Amino acid sequence: MSDLLSKVQQDATAARKSQDKLATMVLTTLVSEARNREIEVRRALTDADVVEVVRKAIKRRKEAVEAYTKAERPELAERESAEAVILERYLPPAVDPEEIRAAVQAAIAAGVTTLGPLMGKVTPLFKGRADGSQVSAVVREELARLGT
Repeated sequence: MSDLLSKVQQDATAARKSQDKLATMVLTTLVSEARNREIEVRRALTDADVVEVVRKAIKRRKEAVEAYTKAERPELAERESAEAVILERYLPPAVDPEEIRAAVQAAIAAGVTTLGPLMGKVTPLFKGRADGSQVSAVVREELARLGT
């Protein structure tokens, strides 16, 4: 079992004991989603797999925040936002944008100058450590700087 998944389970148990209903619900749901992913891939999850499950859960909550904000339901948006904050504790430290920029510039120097192939070359370097949209933003900035 992944160390990260073990930590989430321990935190879920601690939240249950302290009667923190929101954290209990969020963390037990996360454990369930991780178990479903484990069944889907038919192997024990690695920490990177668990991080991927966490990122997807955060993304869903951020999309819900946008939807609830548009629907003028601030109380529901606030709850989804609080859930996202709980989940963000399980993400690895964020990658410095300059580290992404250096990788993008190195790929461009190697001759890759179009968006798709550039994303394909750079994104795997930051898998589990940076969001795809963050990588995409840096790639687009660098391509704009080149005039491509």
